[in-house]
Amino acid sequence: MGKKYDVYGVGNALVDIEYQVSPELLQKLNIDKGVMTLLDEESQNHVLENLKTLNCHKSCGGSAANTIVAISQFGGRSFYSCKVANDEFGDFYIKDLLNCQVDTNLKDADLQSGITGKCLVLVTPDADRTMNTFLGITGEFSTNELVPEAIADSEYLYIEGYLVTSPTGKDAAIKAREIAKNAGVKTTFTLSDYNMVKFFKDGLLDIIGSGLDFIFANESEALGLAETEDFQVAVDKLKILSKGFAITRGPKGSVVFDGEKLIEIAAPQVKAVDTVGAGDMYAGAFLYGVTHGMNYEAAGKLASQAASQIVTTYGPRLKTEELKALLS
Repeated sequence: MGKKYDVYGVGNALVDIEYQVSPELLQKLNIDKGVMTLLDEESQNHVLENLKTLNCHKSCGGSAANTIVAISQFGGRSFYSCKVANDEFGDFYIKDLLNCQVDTNLKDADLQSGITGKCLVLVTPDADRTMNTFLGITGEFSTNELVPEAIADSEYLYIEGYLVTSPTGKDAAIKAREIAKNAGVKTTFTLSDYNMVKFFKDGLLDIIGSGLDFIFANESEALGLAETEDFQVAVDKLKILSKGFAITRGPKGSVVFDGEKLIEIAAPQVKAVDTVGAGDMYAGAFLYGVTHGMNYEAAGKLASQAASQIVTTYGPRLKTEELKALLS
């Protein structure tokens, strides 16, 4: 008997609202370019006010949500645990997630009043993405949102590193890892963002615990975690923390460690217009691959193709038919 789900994800629920902006506008608004910054509601509303004349695109997001949706688009079976409020954006989020064929704890949840989290994704002409996030109610994500029987009925658990910023979110990540390990479910984790490594390194190590089955990181996150400028030192550090891992390196491709050897995977040469969601897509394609009979090298090649495709378009998602075409 196979498991009901290929991957069970835990992470923030954020409605992604994406805009194309100029670097000058970021400077004017005093926003740090190229990183994710947590804002309070008032600060985010101030930024929104300055963007109201621009076109935007909305989707149910949060880093792990993007990964879980990609798995579903490829044809995988996925579940996402998260928290939204009983408001207009929360309603949008649930409908969008279910439309993406993702099962979720939200389906029959008694939603609390509050404000659903939002992430303003500001894309500059150099394809860089700057994120301004107000967590809202997702900052209260906790063990209450976990569905232990669904975790146990999954092949893989996927945890988002951004959860480390909230004490209850971090506890939920650790609890999910424990449930998965006890049920023989493989544990995977993404470091999510360089700022998480820079400011919450001890918390990330708490979530990793005595070791995981797989870690996803980009090069700057891996170097930051190992506190080094030397890529080989970062590789050796990850070997201690996890049985396997993938480190993405932008146009230089990625390296995947399968427990025995380091596999270098080239990135197709493309013109990037927007790097939003490239790491999330990489993880989604990789996890789809390994849950559908691919070895790490084949899964890494699929992940690299999917990630290079997503950067040629705006937004963290591709059309389902575009993703499925990569499988042939």
